[in-house]
Amino acid sequence: MSWRSSFRCSKFRHVFGKPSTKERGYDGVPIARSVHDNHSCSANPCFLAVVTECAGGGSFLVLPIHHTGRVDPQHPRVCGHSGRVLDVKWNPFDDHCIASCSEDCTVKIWDIPVCGVQQNLTKARTTLIGHSRRVALIEWHPTAENLLLSSAYDYKVTMLIGQGRPVKVVTSDVQICTFVLYFNSDGSRLAVTSKDRRVRVLDPRTGRILQVSSSKTHRASKVLYIGGLKMLLSTGSSPWNHRQIVLWDPDDLSEPLFEEDLDGSAGVLFPFYDPDTHMLYLAGKGDGNIRYYELSTEKPYISFLSECRSLLPQKGLGVMPKRGLDVSACEVFRFYRLIAIKDLVEPLSMIVPRKESDAFQEDLFPMTAGNQAAMTAQEWLLGVNRSPVLMSLKPGTRVTNPYPETPAEKGLVRQLSCLRFQMDLAVVAVTGPNLDIMEEELAYQDAKYPGDMSGLSGWQPDETHIPLWTYCCTPHCCEPAERPPPTAESEVRLSCAPDNTECANVLVGLHLLHAKNLVSFISAPAGILQTARRTQRPERTSQCQRCSYSNMSTQKAKH
Repeated sequence: MSWRSSFRCSKFRHVFGKPSTKERGYDGVPIARSVHDNHSCSANPCFLAVVTECAGGGSFLVLPIHHTGRVDPQHPRVCGHSGRVLDVKWNPFDDHCIASCSEDCTVKIWDIPVCGVQQNLTKARTTLIGHSRRVALIEWHPTAENLLLSSAYDYKVTMLIGQGRPVKVVTSDVQICTFVLYFNSDGSRLAVTSKDRRVRVLDPRTGRILQVSSSKTHRASKVLYIGGLKMLLSTGSSPWNHRQIVLWDPDDLSEPLFEEDLDGSAGVLFPFYDPDTHMLYLAGKGDGNIRYYELSTEKPYISFLSECRSLLPQKGLGVMPKRGLDVSACEVFRFYRLIAIKDLVEPLSMIVPRKESDAFQEDLFPMTAGNQAAMTAQEWLLGVNRSPVLMSLKPGTRVTNPYPETPAEKGLVRQLSCLRFQMDLAVVAVTGPNLDIMEEELAYQDAKYPGDMSGLSGWQPDETHIPLWTYCCTPHCCEPAERPPPTAESEVRLSCAPDNTECANVLVGLHLLHAKNLVSFISAPAGILQTARRTQRPERTSQCQRCSYSNMSTQKAKH
């Protein structure tokens, strides 16, 4: 009989948690006291969003990630919901776009300026209406651009596209409230937990239930996919009310692969998984500690590493994406702990100690999911599955796209295919609202995928496109001093009086011109059109905001 040591060699055995000081945290944040088991917090490399207490509606706070210290009690908020905000999530492919859901039965998508929220933001880019009762959860698709899932208390999981309307109801036959939505790495499967405490695996395109777990030995509350290991992990409670973690085979949920009881506390266990290091973090609601484990494909599948303890309990946690970590300090994970009793958001860094931490550690930071979408929402709805576009965290490197496309193809050809997917070609060519949608989409794609910028020196966006084109970094945004002839309906209405008959004639001619240009756009090659749009864009000189406003009033007087 051979003896086998229980010690397992791991390079993450000495990982430790480093909480920030109070000066490096976010103090004075009125964290929401909601009883929902959501995190109420979301982070990206630019901003931190926290759901806050608000009288007469719902709101959340958006802070620049480096805006640490004491937060002004009168700091502007995003407050466009008429009911309490229940969940917020940043778009994984746009650091200035965030989605929120509320008790007012709506999902709203917001554009956050580069300089942050300088005044109360009440107008959303899009309001998505697809539920009849309060919306509890939202989740972005991990690889498809502009695709969002929402779950509400009307027993529906609805798939939404950011243009403003639902495209599919994923589950309508299961009359049970859904507690968790979690995609696998390529977005082809969806794991959910419901009020009956079962784990279900769904096909998110059709809503067909592929697997259902048994609730006899494990009552699940949270679930997530273990990327790269082909497993599911759920947290919940045992029949004896002990908090429990369970590993499953996603193709067979009849019997668990692994079960372990943790303690007898009553708080919900939030699981977080890092696919790059195969580390699992468990943080309980109301707990002051965070346990972390290492997962593998060999039995017993899970190995306990250590835990980080704190005297202050956490209400929820936000997580920084890997591209926002400090690789020079060997930071492999970062939490944002919501400490409601102190009105404090505390960053907590998980660090691997290394002697030469200044050098880039390739074994700690392999290629990871980047902020570039692998496909459009329409491609995914048609059945395409793609893995995330990977990027290196090494300073000076760029995103590696395994699906080669030029910016013109991504910015124009895909947008044309999206419109052809949604509506008939003749309808697109003659209707005004669809022309406006095309103009907004082209403007957004030009801003997100710029080409040669040599001819754009000195160009600044006009005020009609500030939500999508803001490049200001100070509270007083600069506006163009000299404006070219109006090219959009919004510009004509700004420069003319409401009762001016000449304004109406200009609008009629403008719509006819848009129709002719769109017909030529449909028949023209993408590369030629992209070049033509950039060469025809006029140069504009910047001037301060006060001078711009006086210039606008002078133009109106002359008109």
